[in-house]
Amino acid sequence: MVENIEKLKDIISSPKNILITSHRNPDGDAIGSSMSLYYFLKKNGHKVSVIMPNSYPDFLQPFTNGKVIDFDQNKEKVIDVLKTVDVIFMLDMNNMSRLADLSIFVEESNAIKILIDHHQEPQLNIANYIFSDPNISSTCELLYEIIDQMQMKKYFDSLIAECIYLGIMTDTGSFKFKSTTAKTHFILSDLINYGADNYKIHELIYDNNSQSRMHLLGYCLNKKLILYPEYNSAIISLTEDELNTFNFKKGDTEGFVNYALSIKGINFVAFIIEKDNIVKLSLRSKGSLCVNKIAKQYFNGGGHTNASGGTSYLSVNETIKSVEKIIKTI
Repeated sequence: MVENIEKLKDIISSPKNILITSHRNPDGDAIGSSMSLYYFLKKNGHKVSVIMPNSYPDFLQPFTNGKVIDFDQNKEKVIDVLKTVDVIFMLDMNNMSRLADLSIFVEESNAIKILIDHHQEPQLNIANYIFSDPNISSTCELLYEIIDQMQMKKYFDSLIAECIYLGIMTDTGSFKFKSTTAKTHFILSDLINYGADNYKIHELIYDNNSQSRMHLLGYCLNKKLILYPEYNSAIISLTEDELNTFNFKKGDTEGFVNYALSIKGINFVAFIIEKDNIVKLSLRSKGSLCVNKIAKQYFNGGGHTNASGGTSYLSVNETIKSVEKIIKTI
């Protein structure tokens, strides 16, 4: 990593045209790492564009300041930008497929590609330089360490600090996951000293719910939660019709899976959701049960030991049956 740090420092030592991107359906860590890097690079004299494969939840809007371009809605503009960039940063993603339809244009670019990520099993042939640490809490924490090791924290301000704080907070479940270490808390303290308003960030993310989202959560827990106590497991599922009933907006189901995991005796949860005729799964676990292996083996996905995602090409009901079979083997 030390060698790559020096190369990265050399790459950004002179003004360049830089593109930053992250995974489809960007979350707090994707937006936080992308925007903190955006502000950092701008302060170093670079021309910077932030492009996401598709849209992101409304509750992340306060952190983007209108700087993020949605590829799905601006394909021609993004393709033009890609023709002129010198460097592409790919953040919070371990595989080119995570960029969805944007991936082919990134792959075809002759720009220097730099991957910064904390997921397991990164695809090693997608970037010229890779910064990967699956043991770290978030891409934002890794980005902080990279900037620190380049001895460039002098460029930090409240905007950068708040975006890094956002990513760490959301990817650690408000600092409750095992990936939260003493060093993580030290970094959080440092970010607050740089001006991150921890109370404001928490309120924007967790205390900003719509009435329809609360109704959807109640429906999930009351009507859609299935417990398998003999297997210490649970499943929650939602069809597209059910989502539409509650005026679903992107991000409305964020964190729902953790409610089931909080039940005493439950060590594994699958949250199954149908949207745009695609069935997605969020898998969560406690202890040593590795959902990354389950996601990779059965659902074309992956992620972390205790938090992973995947896709099913079956109906919601058929996917439930598949998960029920898996539950009996873990």
